[in-house]
Amino acid sequence: MLFPKMILFDYGHTLLCEPDYDTLRATKALFHFIKKNKNHHMPEEVQACAQQFWKNLREPAVRQELELSQISFMRLLYEYLEIEFSVSWEEAEKIFWEHTTNPKIMPGAEQMLKTLQELSIRTGVISNISFSGKLLAERINRFFPGNQFEFILASSDYGVRKPCRYLFDIALKKAELSASETWFCGDNPTADIEGALQTGIFPVWYENHSEKNFFADTSGRIPEGNYLHICEWKEMTAILDRLNREGNEK
Repeated sequence: MLFPKMILFDYGHTLLCEPDYDTLRATKALFHFIKKNKNHHMPEEVQACAQQFWKNLREPAVRQELELSQISFMRLLYEYLEIEFSVSWEEAEKIFWEHTTNPKIMPGAEQMLKTLQELSIRTGVISNISFSGKLLAERINRFFPGNQFEFILASSDYGVRKPCRYLFDIALKKAELSASETWFCGDNPTADIEGALQTGIFPVWYENHSEKNFFADTSGRIPEGNYLHICEWKEMTAILDRLNREGNEK
């Protein structure tokens, strides 16, 4: 296990969690901005249609490691239902996400990031998320105002999802580092751990159950390969402190 020059992070249930995720609540919030509803659909009807679209379109895309952006999904859904808004699609996306959940910082994440800064370890983010990278960056920067993330990559901006190696490769190119100099931390055994492994990045499987995980992987899959398995961030920072001391003693 080599001391990393950079550690990359997943977003959901790694840096922040969204334990009360509720898309019907978000759909109801959007209804305040409707200017035309030709067929007089109710929020519950829109939600039912969205769930069907999700099953027929987005779930197959996810299995193919492809991403459908939230704006594309919303345009398809609402234009199909002949509903028009008084705000732009970008504004509608923001309204929707802000009303889906009240995010919380994962336990110990703030101190962990501070420790990485003290150890001069660079940081970045790669997230599987349908919401735009702009919104993701705004949320992360709001909850971690002192962060030093060099880049925040959202799958919605690239059309592919982890474990697709392209996102990991792009991150390495942006960082101008080799895979052997980099760690990746995430909660999903397939997308995060196996995704990093296939790229040669050292993975950290962060499996913390202190908060409800709406998007938890329930497959029971155990990744194959060499990785660090932790339940609390202080476990990782303790290892990093040790590796740093050992390196300075040589």
